[in-house]
Amino acid sequence: MVRDDIIEYSLDTHHSEEEGVKIRKKIWQVTIILSVITIVEVLVGAYFPKDDVSGMAWAFIKYGYILLTVVKAGYIVSVFMHLGDERKTLRYMVLVPYIIFILYLIFIILMEAAYIKGVWDTIH
Repeated sequence: MVRDDIIEYSLDTHHSEEEGVKIRKKIWQVTIILSVITIVEVLVGAYFPKDDVSGMAWAFIKYGYILLTVVKAGYIVSVFMHLGDERKTLRYMVLVPYIIFILYLIFIILMEAAYIKGVWDTIH
């Protein structure tokens, strides 16, 4: 029995060849940007272990890694949740609370780590 109430949406799109080229270009651009950020994160993690890096350089690596992760997360939300196509006000209204929350979590993690390290150094 053939159902006539099912709509095949993929057959209903009528993109021109120029729009198809634009869409494929955007897909490749997103793939390349996310791949480059991920490769940089992996290479930094692989080639700069904590034991081989001084304290100040390790802080730069650590905060750079956090920044890259936040940028990648924002880009993923912008592209895959189509937030980048919205007006600037709506984008900021959605992204700013998340960014503030993520920064707050990072602050809490770093403060607790400093406290635990201070207490641990005092005990030993």
